[in-house]
Amino acid sequence: MAVKKESAGLSEYELARQEKIAKNQALLQQLQLDAQTAGLGPKAKSKSSSTASQKRKRPAERKVKEEVAPRRSSARLQGIVADSEVAHQKAEAEAEAFQEQQRVKRLRVSGDIDLGDAVVGGQGWNRAGNWPSIVGPANPGERTFDAQDIKETNDKELREMRQRMSGLKLWEGAEPSRIKVTPERIYSLGFHADRDKALVFAGDKLGNLGLFDASQTAPEIVKKERDDADEDGDDDDFEPVISTFKIHSRTISAFQFAPNEPNSLYSASYDSSIRKLDLNLGKAVEVYAPADASEDAPISGIEISRLDPNMLHFTTLDGSFGIHDLRTHTSQAEIFQLSEKKIGGFSLHPAHPHFVATASLDRHMRLWDLRKIAGKGADRRPLQIGEHESRLSVSHAAFNAAGQIATASYDDTVKIHSFPTCSSWSAGHELTPEEMKPSAIIPHNNQTGRWVTILRAQWQLQPADGVQKFVIGNMNRFVDIYTAKGQQLAQLGGEGITAVPAVAQFHPTQDWVAAGTASGKLALWM
Repeated sequence: MAVKKESAGLSEYELARQEKIAKNQALLQQLQLDAQTAGLGPKAKSKSSSTASQKRKRPAERKVKEEVAPRRSSARLQGIVADSEVAHQKAEAEAEAFQEQQRVKRLRVSGDIDLGDAVVGGQGWNRAGNWPSIVGPANPGERTFDAQDIKETNDKELREMRQRMSGLKLWEGAEPSRIKVTPERIYSLGFHADRDKALVFAGDKLGNLGLFDASQTAPEIVKKERDDADEDGDDDDFEPVISTFKIHSRTISAFQFAPNEPNSLYSASYDSSIRKLDLNLGKAVEVYAPADASEDAPISGIEISRLDPNMLHFTTLDGSFGIHDLRTHTSQAEIFQLSEKKIGGFSLHPAHPHFVATASLDRHMRLWDLRKIAGKGADRRPLQIGEHESRLSVSHAAFNAAGQIATASYDDTVKIHSFPTCSSWSAGHELTPEEMKPSAIIPHNNQTGRWVTILRAQWQLQPADGVQKFVIGNMNRFVDIYTAKGQQLAQLGGEGITAVPAVAQFHPTQDWVAAGTASGKLALWM
């Protein structure tokens, strides 16, 4: 099969190439014919499927024929005679319907608009898929609060407070990368109340409780002794003082020191139990577990009333809230179903423990009054006196001594709700939606993902300076400190922090801050 030479505008090289292609195609067709004649190849197929490179088609799936009404149908198919009165009426009706559609499209929308219900597309949405994030993505090492912010502070008292809190330094005995306080990811953290000793406790994913003693000597003395004794210049001779105990079979989700027994630690776990660890005896005793040993009710939070140390309160991942008198058998514990979804955290008002704040996966922070419990059976529960709905799930709710609640939510905010008059509320007093609105909203990246423990805002229980403040982990590998007004005081960091210090806590009275990571390591600022 020769290529026609009269092809205009083609070079000799192109003509030679096309001629070679034509010869190859002719040779291929001849080989296929020879193979068919000898019975070695497939039977001849149609032109569309004759090439060897054609893929075999899958057998077509039989589809059930659906009766779909046409969007429009002609008057003839409807049996309407042209130019008849019926035809004119139909045309007028269609014209009026079209005009009404256009009018509705142009109407002004009254009232507030929730952008979560008005998405039509676009770029730059956060992982929730329907809201432009007001905070940027995590960028390890990038500060959002620094010395320049302190310098530009006009309020003298605020500037002094920022200087003091930003002046906290990492413990100098060892880098955070060497203080591995638990084998697995840290889920809960806290200080012993001792004012002279920095004793940090941490609970991990597999039920291990770690204890870090940073207070045998002051950091300055530790550093001097290390420099004098460590001739080779490394820190190998100065290992952190750490003890680890396995007291649960699953995640230790929360713990609290007993208000009346400083050396007794109550721990809650996903293994459905609560234990009391006596630090003097070195013994962990089970004080609560479901009456049915086969029942799986992972416990997400725990708190003991400071006014009545015998009353133990807890929440579960199935939305339940429990009250257990430690002087009675666990079968007598009262269990109330407060939410259809997980309660991630809760808190009692320190001065008025009959007020309980819960945070749940159903996007609500709710306030309850334990003085008024009503209902029967599964409907028996405390009175809900108020609620606030966030756009996404609320991770935790924490009361401070001034009657303020701090919540962290996956909508990338930390909200502060203020209830200064709650001491005067009578039993049954209910709050309006306006009263439940937050007094301050702080933009904060809370997108921890799968491998980082949920960020929670935690108050300093009894601040020595009288200023209500809380800490929360920062996805850029820092720890943020804020006041109850939403003013940032510091962003703590330092060398050797190689992961997000997600689980952060204040010492109850001292300006000491500790934070744990997903690798079980600890950072301590003093």
